[in-house]
Amino acid sequence: MLTTLLHGFLTGLGLIVAIGPQNALVLKQGLLRRHVGLAIGCCAGADILLIASGALSLGPWLSRHASWLLGMNLVAAMVLFLYGLLAWRRVFFPAALEASRSGISSRMALVMQLAGVTLLNPHVYLDTWVLLGGMTAGLPLRLQPWFSGGAMLASLVWFLALGQGARYLAPVLARPAAWRVIDAMIAVIMWWLAWRLGYEVWDDPLLT
Repeated sequence: MLTTLLHGFLTGLGLIVAIGPQNALVLKQGLLRRHVGLAIGCCAGADILLIASGALSLGPWLSRHASWLLGMNLVAAMVLFLYGLLAWRRVFFPAALEASRSGISSRMALVMQLAGVTLLNPHVYLDTWVLLGGMTAGLPLRLQPWFSGGAMLASLVWFLALGQGARYLAPVLARPAAWRVIDAMIAVIMWWLAWRLGYEVWDDPLLT
């Protein structure tokens, strides 16, 4: 069970740790010490709800349709492999996560902006519903909550670290060299997950 929890945690972490407007916004609010808890709660809460909805809706449906589950796992393996390639490419063309000093003062404005960069991003549904939902469905029923819980924990830990540790993380994340290391680790995790899913598809009784 703990292995499944760690599997979910690493998968979730690999999907969420990236340079993007959501992470930049949380980092910015953390630097300014303004509505940090709200920013963390909105981002982690949205991820948790999306992961749960994928596990509770798409997951059970896929569990009852073995051929669809097999196809979804194959798609997930290919997408994870592609994510690994993109992360590996960023190792050689690194960017940096920089936060401006002009934060958002209004709580409502912050919530609306976070909702926009989170819910209007099509990748969030691919990651939480298709990838995580499909991977959850492929596990035995007793292990599914552990995998989903690990992915949820990864989101909470990441945003807590980003928001509360902004003063310490900002100088590090502003260095392209740091992102070389992070992206290299993400690439390895994504490829490992892709290989694991691909092997499960290859070994599936439907193909034998």
